[in-house]
Amino acid sequence: MSNSAWMVVGSYLIGAIPFSFLIVKWRLGEDVRSLGSGNAGATNVLRTSGVLPGLATLILDVVKGAFPVAGAELVGASPETVAACGMAAVAGHVFPVYLLFRGGKGVATAAGVFGVLSPFPTLVALGVFVVVAIPTRYVALASVCSAVSYPLALWAAARAGWIEVGPWTLGVALGIVALVVFKHRENLRRLRAGTEPRLRRGTIDKGDL
Repeated sequence: MSNSAWMVVGSYLIGAIPFSFLIVKWRLGEDVRSLGSGNAGATNVLRTSGVLPGLATLILDVVKGAFPVAGAELVGASPETVAACGMAAVAGHVFPVYLLFRGGKGVATAAGVFGVLSPFPTLVALGVFVVVAIPTRYVALASVCSAVSYPLALWAAARAGWIEVGPWTLGVALGIVALVVFKHRENLRRLRAGTEPRLRRGTIDKGDL
């Protein structure tokens, strides 16, 4: 395989590292996917194992998205390869080979990828998350709205001439967003039915990161 192909494969394997599973297994001796909401993500770790394990999982999930993209940029990989490494990292989190392809929803890892690819649109997406989450208390809705806002902010910033965005970067951003929305499909069905739990003060419900 070419060097680019190896970087993409390596990005997938890094993204697939199941930090939520490892931390909960170490702390409780349980499979995180059998606890709480059943999602292998930071929020479910927070719900089932406490604040520090949840924060550790969140940070590590963000880092495993950012690291492959930053590494590819550092070695001078082409924009196509850099973007593909980001897509591979998120795909690894969502479909981890180590857990027989049953992973998380990709939001935190996508944030790490987006933060390296283009920081300004990532800040916009973070702002959207906060603006939606605080009044509605629906974390899933905030996650989906935040993810969808990223390629829109990316496109708008490029049109305004503030940043340069290649077609591969925009295409991969759209692909990652589609994957995140797909993984939240059950949450969206519950939102339409009015049965999606809200985030209550002092508790964490579904809509996992």
